[in-house]
Formats: sequence, C-alpha cells, structure tokens
Amino acid sequence: MNLNLENKSVVVIGGSRGIGLSIVEGFLHEKARVSIIARNISDKLKSQLIKEDNKVSFYEGDATDKKSLINISKLIIKKFKDIDVVVANVGNGKGSLGSLQSENDWEESWKINFKSALNSANIFLPIINNLGSFIFISSIAGKEYLGAPNSYSVAKSAINTLMKSLSHKFGNKLRVNCIAPGNIIFKKSRWEEILSESPEAVNKMLEDKVPIKRFGTPEEIANVVVFVSSPKASFISGACINIDGGQTISY
Repeated sequence: MNLNLENKSVVVIGGSRGIGLSIVEGFLHEKARVSIIARNISDKLKSQLIKEDNKVSFYEGDATDKKSLINISKLIIKKFKDIDVVVANVGNGKGSLGSLQSENDWEESWKINFKSALNSANIFLPIINNLGSFIFISSIAGKEYLGAPNSYSVAKSAINTLMKSLSHKFGNKLRVNCIAPGNIIFKKSRWEEILSESPEAVNKMLEDKVPIKRFGTPEEIANVVVFVSSPKASFISGACINIDGGQTISY
C-alpha cells in the first residue's frame, strides 16, 4: 500500500533505539524526510540510517528541556521549511513497584514520561502543517492496572487525556492520536532486563495474560504509527490504539 508519505517532513522525538528507531525506519521506507531528536546520536546510528535514498537528519537534544527542543525545532524548520508529522516517543517504565513511591520517583517519572510529551506538543503542534499528524507513544499501563510503577501509569494516563483534549482543540487543522504499546521487547529494553532477571515469571505472564502469548516487536508498533500518520488514516483522530496482543480486557 502506498501511504502517500513520500517527501513528507517527519520528526521522531526519541528515535535512536527500540520503538523510536523502528518508527524512523518505517518512515524512511516510505521515503519521508525524517528528523531524529535524541539525547545521544551515535556514529553507529548514523551509519545504520544514512543510505543513498534516505533523507534523514540528526539532532541531539533532551525533550524534558524545553529550550533545547525549541532550538531544535527552529533548525528543522530552517532546513525542511515545514513539518507534517511529529511522533513523541520519549518514555521510561523504570521505577519502584512499592505501594507508595518516593517523591523522587514521581518527579523523575513525570519529567521523562509526561513533561517530555507536553513539551513536544507545546512546541511542535503550532508549527505542524494543516492536515498533519501528531502521535504520542503512550502505554496500556495508562489505561488499565497492570502492576507497573504508579508514577509511570499515571504519567501515561495523563498523556492519553492530553491527547483527547488536543484532538478537540485542534479540530480539523490536524490529527492527534496515541499509540499504546503492550509488552514490547528489544535490545536493552526494560522487558529484556526483566526477562533476564525472572524468565519463569515473565513467560508465565505472557502465557496467562497475553492471548497471543508472546512479546510484541518495535516493528509492529512502527507499522501502526506510520499508517496512522498517513493520509490513509485521515479520519482517525482522538484515538488511543492498543497494540498489545489482546492483553487489555476493557473495551
């Protein structure tokens, strides 16, 4: 299917590894012009993505730092003149699993998981082209109780609410959506870490809680992100789409 994304200007915030990197690769496959924002841009990443037909640019910056993101947004506009799609992918599910987390846990999780998303929205939504697309990467932990750290679940839930509000505020100017991944595993991911620590418990969870009975892959998230960002999904706005192998039980 031709998704009509060729030469569209796409920004992926948190695009250096895992789900974010797969999203970048998905857009490049559609021949979009992709700007990656990440705290660390390695030479290995550049060599992996810079190919003859690719139109990719790299910007080192921290989405929790509003000034950093503003400066980068100006550089992207200067280079590409416009922006059609933005994906806000910064997040981290680490944190205490205790009944009551420390104040530091809450502050760190809120900064990484919500403030980064809010900064991304505040800076990029006003400059996205008409009929463009903004996508937050949320989590099913923000929709149901799944045993994740309280601070993480609350931050992701806040993103879902923010998305719904913004989709109405921006009306027919552009589309705003969330993608809510389930258990996604990749190299150096939190799930890889948990699996190495407690393989029996993790495999039992997959067997008991996930109807498809396996982890998801970053590519499976990226496929949906790229489609929802495209003109083919022009009537999808204000949606939070679960990609979790059937794990969530609510409608």
